[in-house]
Amino acid sequence: MDQLIQEIAQRTGISNEQAKMAVDHVVAFLKTKLPAPLAGQVDAALSGQGAGNLAEQAKGMLGGLMGGQG
Repeated sequence: MDQLIQEIAQRTGISNEQAKMAVDHVVAFLKTKLPAPLAGQVDAALSGQGAGNLAEQAKGMLGGLMGGQG
């Protein structure tokens, strides 16, 4: 999750603390919207356990949101 926080902070120009708050809010939101079995895997995916490299996936999505920069 630290890699995702750093990536967001770097690309958006916000502090690491602000990026962590944003990630925490998004994770909490996702957990409320996903079915229970998937919601339980969110933390594992963010810690690097399973579901591939989520930070790399998020980096690709973030690049798309930023107009393909990166």
